[in-house]
Amino acid sequence: MSYDVIIVGAGASGLLAAITAARLGSSVLVIEQKEKAGKKILATGNGKCNFTNQYQNPQCYHSDDSAFAMKVLSCFDVQKTLQFFKELGIYPKAREGYYYPNSEQAASVLAVLLLECARLGITFRYKEKVREIRKPYFTVITEGEDKKRQSYSGHSLILAAGGCASPQLGSDGSGFTLAQGLGHSIIKPLPALVQLKSPDKSCKTVSGVRTQARLTAYSDMDKLAMEEGEIIFTDYGVSGIPVLQVSRFIAKALDQGKSTWLILDYLKDLSEADVTELLKERRKQNPAKTLEELLIGLLNHKLNYILIKAAKLDPTKSSAQVSEKELAAIASQLKHHKLMINGTNSFEQAQVCAGGVTTREINAESMESKLLPKLYFAGEVVDVDGTCGGYNLQWAWSSGYLAGISAARRQ
Repeated sequence: MSYDVIIVGAGASGLLAAITAARLGSSVLVIEQKEKAGKKILATGNGKCNFTNQYQNPQCYHSDDSAFAMKVLSCFDVQKTLQFFKELGIYPKAREGYYYPNSEQAASVLAVLLLECARLGITFRYKEKVREIRKPYFTVITEGEDKKRQSYSGHSLILAAGGCASPQLGSDGSGFTLAQGLGHSIIKPLPALVQLKSPDKSCKTVSGVRTQARLTAYSDMDKLAMEEGEIIFTDYGVSGIPVLQVSRFIAKALDQGKSTWLILDYLKDLSEADVTELLKERRKQNPAKTLEELLIGLLNHKLNYILIKAAKLDPTKSSAQVSEKELAAIASQLKHHKLMINGTNSFEQAQVCAGGVTTREINAESMESKLLPKLYFAGEVVDVDGTCGGYNLQWAWSSGYLAGISAARRQ
């Protein structure tokens, strides 16, 4: 069968592209290898779907071309996104700039998208994996679970097949293979918004401990990024939003063979000198306490213990016998706890993928390939990844909208 626009992938960007193209009168086919559409949408925001964010600037999006994402977002920004979903029935609720559906159900967002697709007469083919794309007029060959092959032809093609993150939800990297087959270059995909692994055995000691901290990521003495928030220690290393935020930088540094580590500041509102004075005052007030007892109330007791050990001190030593030099060593650990990092968790645990089709080969004004006319890209298959907070979905909506409207107008 022949269609005006064929879209590979029924995720957030693919659905937006389909609706946009169909509203302009194009016949649209969406091919999805999973049994239903929008599985990653359902998983976003812990099922509540943080679908965009009021605060937008270039630092919220990462790519080899730092300006690319904002050019695309200028065509379909946050206000247009909110209006689009309001018209579909989503009443937005803002929480510190983070937008959720008032229902707090990701299923609501997916439901209104699919209802609009049905109203527009968009055709879906589920459980079909794209095996081959022939050009110049696009013939898409798919294979179903029964191994039977189907052939579809389209005047325009939009690749919205996702990256490598969360392959169980459909993003298995096949979109990169298809893009390469059509002549495009791929920036090596790496896990992003993912937990970090550490060889430090102390992580097991404090596994399950949650604490507020300022986190700074380094590689070979270069400062990569800084974040603040709740850190969660695990058997394998560390998690928490600040860790996820810096993970894409760590992943790239590790891929380049660099040594990487985190510096954790547990008392970010105090200088190191202030912390030293605080410890001196506590010692003065409680000379009979042990060093470990002296720190009770500052941090979780398990964390206090590993910091004392990191300072190479005896936790049972009497406070009265602790020297000012030793107190300074504890203060240094409280402000500059070093945690070596030797890996990230896999794509199965990653929320997004860093890397993808290079933006150098995509027109930011249309999402059209610079190499092959009427081929478009949208979503995570492109080398753009956002930080936590609705940014990856905003990228999906914006790039999907632009690809859909551009493909429809090229008929």
